[in-house]
Amino acid sequence: MKKILLISGLLFSFLAFAQGSPDYESGLKVKINEDGTKYFRIISWAQFWAQHNSDRPLDANGNEQADLNFSLRRARVLMYAQISSDFLILTHFGLNSLNADNMSPTGTSDASQLFFHDVWAQYNLNKNHSIGGGLHYWNGISRLNNQSTLNIMTLDNQRQAWTTLGLSDQFARHLGVYMKGAFGKLQYRVSINEAETNNLQATIVPVNNGPATYTGRRLLGSKEAGKAFSGYFDYAIFDAESNFLPYKVGSYVGTKKVFNIGAGFFVHPNGAVIADATGNLSGEDVTILAADAFYDAPIGSNGGAITAYALYQNSDYGNNFRLGTTYETGSLLHAHLGYLVPGKMKTKFQPYLSIDSRQIDALNDDASQFGIGTNIYLSGHNSKLTLEYQSLKYAQNDAVNTITLQAMIYL
Repeated sequence: MKKILLISGLLFSFLAFAQGSPDYESGLKVKINEDGTKYFRIISWAQFWAQHNSDRPLDANGNEQADLNFSLRRARVLMYAQISSDFLILTHFGLNSLNADNMSPTGTSDASQLFFHDVWAQYNLNKNHSIGGGLHYWNGISRLNNQSTLNIMTLDNQRQAWTTLGLSDQFARHLGVYMKGAFGKLQYRVSINEAETNNLQATIVPVNNGPATYTGRRLLGSKEAGKAFSGYFDYAIFDAESNFLPYKVGSYVGTKKVFNIGAGFFVHPNGAVIADATGNLSGEDVTILAADAFYDAPIGSNGGAITAYALYQNSDYGNNFRLGTTYETGSLLHAHLGYLVPGKMKTKFQPYLSIDSRQIDALNDDASQFGIGTNIYLSGHNSKLTLEYQSLKYAQNDAVNTITLQAMIYL
């Protein structure tokens, strides 16, 4: 039975990381015994951006900024290993968004440094259920909050869907314990985590009678605001997806027929803080709820496919909370749709559309975002180009229009 479970796990991990590529097989997997029941596997990927934006504000010295800029969006290495079918350990490190403004002469700036994205260990209770702990990505809320960056269909993830990044977690990863598994076609992941102390509002103090700040653990203490709870549940109407690893696939490029309906939550008791007229502090619960649907299926017999996703998310970060143009108490409606053009050629084309509508309590206003682009799959997700035009209109601000070309390879 243990060998059957291990073979199933290896198969699931292969499917999760090799969507639609005719070249990429099992990747770099090293056996450390003769029958392969003990092994480790290494995956590496890089995403390079060339981005045009004629609406960039003046720099810190009052100078105009270039319309065309280059950046290293992601450079990552992930390794996981099993010494038996009962145990798994995963380590994931890399850097993100390295550009001319945050590089340093000798590579010593914070942006140049590699850091751990994930480090967690897992014990398999049986073939369907596992528990684990560490710095992990078994997130709640939605499919997009569990998105893999290897196979996103759009250029990048919907930023507001990574709802806790830098507020209660470290780069979308919490430090805590989780349980994941499946009851038939119903998959689940739930976790109890430490909330981050030094977050994006590490130096912020609430204004008297002003909006909430995400400072609960720092200002109220770990006993009052130290833990956060999350979960995500999805039901597979057609093919069941792998949950061997936590990273949700963005597009299967016609290799599976999937229709999943999901719902999730994130709750951080006293995660937000408000101050009354005399400066007395009190906590407010942070509660984020979401429901979504994902459809991905072949069309016809000549290699065509459709990918569709819709998400509704309600975010309560406390009274009138707003942080930049990224986080706000309010609601989000997101959808994207892609079509894989049929054909016998190895190179595949996938045009797509994406739309967002956000309601912002603090401004009594809205934000909207529109994207149109295409993926050019040279070898599935393992080698692809993505070209996208995106327009963001935030409240009464002028629209920001961006064109991005991404080149990506992972092995």
